[in-house]
Amino acid sequence: MVTHLQRDIARLERQLLVLARQVEGAFADAFRALFDGELSLGESVIDGDREIDLKEVELEEECLRVLALNQPVAKDLRFVVAVLKITDDLERIGDLAAKVAERAVHYRVTGSADIPPVMMQLRESMTWMLANSIASFIDGRSELARRVHAEDREVNRAHAEVVAQLTRSLATASGAEASRLLDLLTISQSIERAADHTKNIVEDVLYMVEGEIVRHGQGTALSLTDESVPASRSIA
Repeated sequence: MVTHLQRDIARLERQLLVLARQVEGAFADAFRALFDGELSLGESVIDGDREIDLKEVELEEECLRVLALNQPVAKDLRFVVAVLKITDDLERIGDLAAKVAERAVHYRVTGSADIPPVMMQLRESMTWMLANSIASFIDGRSELARRVHAEDREVNRAHAEVVAQLTRSLATASGAEASRLLDLLTISQSIERAADHTKNIVEDVLYMVEGEIVRHGQGTALSLTDESVPASRSIA
């Protein structure tokens, strides 16, 4: 027999997946605005951020309702707590997608595109991390969660390279050119921060699946070597 708690948990999962897919789509469209010049998509991301905010509030309220009415324990409690925390990170990733879209539109309308190639690595890593963080949640796959966690180091390395390149260019830039370089710096920083929130998501997946807390340097998920990062970025 399906209990009220089981129905509530299934509903929470459906709502979280809707929010996750919307955030994932927002980042994909922000990237298309930057790399492909599809400015209408960038504007849609900016306009759609409010809807993501509202869904985050609704899901948070639903989590609190489930906790109050059902008083779940053990694995069910970990699931609801994980959904509550993942929801917050998804909302913040949505905010950062909107910031990327805003700066991408400004960058594109103020001159010709000249984007450092390393920023494509940021796009690939962030897209892979976000998609597979959700996949690890759906399937309860702790090993995939650990691979996503490890990929954050690739984002950090690529971001550091972007900063170094753009800082050198800024030394001789002025006016509109300097403004455009600052747009790219802001975009890179926003992607790096979004990757950090994605890393938080898979840490919550590990908590949900294994009851393991890995934030702040605790747990085995933070002891992966670079070889743990997958060669392929297709969803496993």
